[in-house]
Amino acid sequence: MTLRPFTIHVPDAEIADLHERLERFRPLPDSPRRPDSGMDAAYLRELVDSWRRFDWRAREAWLNGHPQFLADIDDTTVHFVHLRSARDDAPPLLVMHGWPHTFALQLEFAQLLPDFHVIVPSFPGFGYSTPYASGPMTEVRLAATMHALMTSVLGYERYFTYGEDVSANVNDLIAGTYPESVRGVLVTHSHFPASAERESLTAPDEIAFFERLDQWGGANGGYGHIQATRPDTLAAALNDSPAGLLAWLAEKLVEWSDGPAEDPRAVESLISRERILTEAMIYWTTQSIGSSFRPYYEGADQPDAMPAVEIPASVHIQRHEWDYPESLARRFYRDIRAFERLETGGHFTVGEAPQMMADRMRAFAKGLGAI
Repeated sequence: MTLRPFTIHVPDAEIADLHERLERFRPLPDSPRRPDSGMDAAYLRELVDSWRRFDWRAREAWLNGHPQFLADIDDTTVHFVHLRSARDDAPPLLVMHGWPHTFALQLEFAQLLPDFHVIVPSFPGFGYSTPYASGPMTEVRLAATMHALMTSVLGYERYFTYGEDVSANVNDLIAGTYPESVRGVLVTHSHFPASAERESLTAPDEIAFFERLDQWGGANGGYGHIQATRPDTLAAALNDSPAGLLAWLAEKLVEWSDGPAEDPRAVESLISRERILTEAMIYWTTQSIGSSFRPYYEGADQPDAMPAVEIPASVHIQRHEWDYPESLARRFYRDIRAFERLETGGHFTVGEAPQMMADRMRAFAKGLGAI
C-alpha cells in the first residue's frame, strides 16, 4: 500500500476548453415550468456565468493548502487529505463524503478540528480517486477500503468516523465491523433498517417515518432511478456539457440543503457559490461523474442488514429526517452518548453547519476522554 504526495493541477488547456463550452451554453427556451420540475433556469444561468469568471487557480491553491496524498489499496488508488494536529497524540477522525459532493465540501469542518488528526478521503471513483478496477462498489468493500486507509496505510490503531449520504451506511459498517479499531461514531444520517427489517416494524411512528420517505421519494427520486438504471447514458450527457453537469449537481445541493425551497439562491447562505463551483470543477476536470454513479447501479446506496454498533455513538438527526424515531437509533446504536434533533443543517450537515458539528464532535471526544 504505497503512499505518495498529491497536488491538484488542472492544465491550462482544460480550463480553456471549459470556458469555451460555457461560452456556448444554450439555456432552455422559455416555457411554462412547474416549480418542482428540476433545476431553476434563472439560477442556473447565474451559476454558469459565475463559472465562466471563476478563479480556479486561486481555489486550486486553497485546496492544495491542505496536504493531500494517494494510497494504493487493493485495486484502487485512494486520494485523501490528511490534516495532522500539532498534538502527536491527537485522536484520528475519518470524515467521508457522499453524492453529489466531494471531499472538498468537508474541508471547512475538518479545518475547525485542530485537536484531531483529520483524514478526508475521496471515495473510489470520485474526484481524484480511481474507481475499483474490478467487482462491484459495495458498502462492505468501501468500509474495508476506508478501514485499510486508516490502519494499514496511516497506522492509526483507533479512530473516530463520520459519514453522510452514500457514506452513512459505510460509517455504520466500519463501526459495527471493526469495533476494536473505532473509538466512536458521529452520526447525522441515522441507521435505516434494511427493507426486510422494515416489514416487521410495528411502532406507528416508525411506520409513518418510512411511509413519508417513500412518498417523498416517489416525487423526488427520479435522479436515483436514472443513475441506477441508465447511468452511462446520463453520464455521456453530463461528461460532455459543463452546464448540464452543474445543473445536475446544483439541483441536489439546493434541494437537499436546509435552505428554503422557494429560493434556490438561499443555498448559498449554507454552501457558498464558490464551494458549489468547486464541486462542479472537481467532477468536470476528473471526468468522474459516471463513476460516481456506481453506488447507485451497483447497490452500495441500498441498506443491507448490518451488525449493530456497540461502540459509543453521537447521533444528531439532520432536518430532512426530522421525524426519524429515536427508538430506531437506540436499537441499532447500543451505546448512545448523545441524541438530538438539529435545529439547522440538512443533508450535507457538516458542509452546511461546520462549526456546529465541529463543536459536537469535540464534545463527543471529550466525553470519551479522547481530547
